Amino acid sequence: MTTTEETPRTDPAAGLAAVRQAVDRACARAGRKAGSVTLVAASKTVPPDVLARTIDAGHLVYGENRVQEARAKWPPLRERCPELELHLIGPLQSNKAREAVALFDVVHSLDRASLCQALARECARQGRMPRFFVQVNTGAEPQKAGVLPDAADAFVAACTETYGLDVRGLMCIPPAGEPPQPHFALLAEIAERNGLGLLSMGMSGDYASAVEHGATHVRVGSAIFGARPPWTAA
Repeated sequence: MTTTEETPRTDPAAGLAAVRQAVDRACARAGRKAGSVTLVAASKTVPPDVLARTIDAGHLVYGENRVQEARAKWPPLRERCPELELHLIGPLQSNKAREAVALFDVVHSLDRASLCQALARECARQGRMPRFFVQVNTGAEPQKAGVLPDAADAFVAACTETYGLDVRGLMCIPPAGEPPQPHFALLAEIAERNGLGLLSMGMSGDYASAVEHGATHVRVGSAIFGARPPWTAA
């Protein structure tokens, strides 16, 4: 199954419920326990009043693509609901490491030594250690972030042994227009040989397939919140 069932797009709480049900069905098909997959609601450009509706519906895990946007809208929501978990699921510039360590509980886009250095310094300075995923460019796309598959083992080792970062898993974004399953399988293979238990893979168009291939985290936005306008800085 490469696409997911269409979900309601006018009510984010209804969209959230439908995605949860689809994830549970995918778990059942794969012989996995319901609840074994973390649904990261990708909330890029979603305004706080809309997010409040899904928070009120009981969803507590969200993913943002940009540090600047997260800084602008999440602190008040977290004051209201301290148990929220915030993930950075977009690329991270090294000069944003200080804010990223302060804002995010999980970072999915660790992909280069300079970023590791900046994050390690900030973790030490702030006394705070987010959990990290290494992003793997499974399609070897020149325009896309992520370490290449044949460099992933050495990079994972450097992240933990050289920089002391808490790496828990791997993340990928399969190339557009290609079947995602081979990329999901490759990511799972790299994770297994590196002793990493978490896999962040699958978005609105392919999250059910990702679950069937072992995803522990799926990043779903439009299937919950509908089409959204592009983000613009204030």
